[in-house]
Amino acid sequence: MKYLSEWDQWKRYSSKSWKRFIEKAREMTTHLELWREDIRSIEGKFGTGIQSYFSFLRFLVLLNLVIFLIIFMVVLLPVLLTRYKITNSSFILIPSKDVDIQCTVYPISSSGLIYFYSYVIDLLSGTGFLEDTYLFYGHYTIDGVKFQNFIYDLPLAYLLSTIAYLALSLVWIVKRSVEGFKINLIRSEEHFQSYCNKIFAGWDFCITNRSMADLKHSSLRYELRADLEEERIRQKIAERTSEETIRIYSLRLFLNCIVLAVLAACFYAIYRATIFSQEHMKKEIDKMVFGENLLILYLPSIVITLANFITPIIFAKIIHYEDYSPGFEIRLTILRCVFMRLATICVLVFTLGSKITSCDSYLCDLCGYNQKLYPCWETQVGQEMYKLMIFDLIIILAVTLFVDFPRKILVTYCSSWKLFQCWGEQEFAIPDNVLGIVYGQTICWIGAFFSPLLPAIATLKFIIIFYVKEISLLYTCRPSPRQFRASNSNFFFLLVLLIGLCLAIIPLTISMARIPSSKACGPFTNFNTTWEVVPKTVSTFPNSLQTLVYGITSEAFAVPFFMIICLIMFYFIALAGAHKRVVVQLREQLNLESRDKRYLIQKLTEAQRDLRNRLD
Repeated sequence: MKYLSEWDQWKRYSSKSWKRFIEKAREMTTHLELWREDIRSIEGKFGTGIQSYFSFLRFLVLLNLVIFLIIFMVVLLPVLLTRYKITNSSFILIPSKDVDIQCTVYPISSSGLIYFYSYVIDLLSGTGFLEDTYLFYGHYTIDGVKFQNFIYDLPLAYLLSTIAYLALSLVWIVKRSVEGFKINLIRSEEHFQSYCNKIFAGWDFCITNRSMADLKHSSLRYELRADLEEERIRQKIAERTSEETIRIYSLRLFLNCIVLAVLAACFYAIYRATIFSQEHMKKEIDKMVFGENLLILYLPSIVITLANFITPIIFAKIIHYEDYSPGFEIRLTILRCVFMRLATICVLVFTLGSKITSCDSYLCDLCGYNQKLYPCWETQVGQEMYKLMIFDLIIILAVTLFVDFPRKILVTYCSSWKLFQCWGEQEFAIPDNVLGIVYGQTICWIGAFFSPLLPAIATLKFIIIFYVKEISLLYTCRPSPRQFRASNSNFFFLLVLLIGLCLAIIPLTISMARIPSSKACGPFTNFNTTWEVVPKTVSTFPNSLQTLVYGITSEAFAVPFFMIICLIMFYFIALAGAHKRVVVQLREQLNLESRDKRYLIQKLTEAQRDLRNRLD
């Protein structure tokens, strides 16, 4: 330091101080992590596989909270400030031009004499008094908000908030996936290195609390069991004869055909249930009894939930006969179930889309969609997503209260009965539970455009699920005899979530770009489609900026840009390959050095033995 100038000394001192500050801030933030102690306790008692599920659930709580804050700040806050006269602003309502008055008719339920059970139905289905609230798309029939110095374009803000939360979800998931992929790549290179890391470098010497030390012991023991279980499966596969290999592959082919048949039957059942529900839900409430009305409203949700409940049980039974390792069993079961659960949502959405756009009446040709059945189709799609969200939470609570706890009581206090002995205590099914929250998150991504407050409901739902699942795990479940590794699970959970996000983007893109927007409700009544607000906004830019935007979105720019991206990608692939070869060479050198050391130690031991013999 004494050979540096005062300026360089100050810069180095400032850099070190800033690094120390960042380290201290990170230490403080770790203590502020949501459910930190609960998750560490779960890790010690049940292993890192189940701990990864609860960490994944915590991530979804934070993600939905951020999504809700984006929608609240961009869409709800300007409307609330104006409606409750907090600011000196007013709504801008532009009358629709070149739109027939029949297309603007939106009959909402009257508030006359209403039975009490109607409020229950409205609360569970999003109809009635909830339909014209901030919860759904149809309530935002506003073209803009005029403040003192500027005009806030609400349709553009509504669309940009949707793009923003989808982009944020994509970036956040990819970032966490890359971190998990790095850890997964390092740990999958050498199995012996994994044992050494856990035994010689796995202990956290900052632990001073006895209970935390016991939890760390348990966590390391579970990880070593998972490694040994996977090693046992690898040895079993290596010792298979050709006849056994042919037999197991033939059995897997047959079982996969059964899986495809189950999926096809579920998709057809959902399609028929959605068609039946949409055709009969327009009856008056007073013409139906309470149960009939609720059954028709919830028929698609009931069929989807039954399919989601039955198929994982079938897949879990099938996977045991396919003879895979525990980690691969989880991944394959999750893949099958995620295809089932997310495809059911897509079947529901596309069935609704076909009903919205297909009709033979004059009014349909006039408005561009089935205005008679769906005067505000965005709100009705939002109601379907709302029903799926609420019904999923009800099923989770009902299964925990009326299945899991009674089963624990019967197995504990009636253990002498052979039936309950065979039934036994339940295990915490990681694939089924992960698929449940990925399914709920996909509903939230699709429904947030049609129901802006759905992310807030999803946040509360996941918080409730965390505590319900934690209590169920601690008091009704037993540790699984087959151990699962968390490093693979974390990365794979995020990969499944990324698949759910991609599937959610597809129906949203089609609904915004292809299906005509409702002329009776919502912020896009003056646009043919939702996306039309973007070119209209661009047309208000200065000519030079318009030319730049049109140039960036043209084929003349897109093709060279795509080629440059491909070249950069190929460069990084080649660079990664070169780095991998260097790593292989370095590992070979380390092996040679270890052999040389072993040889020298052996020679030194022999020389000491000869010297002792001579002295004796």
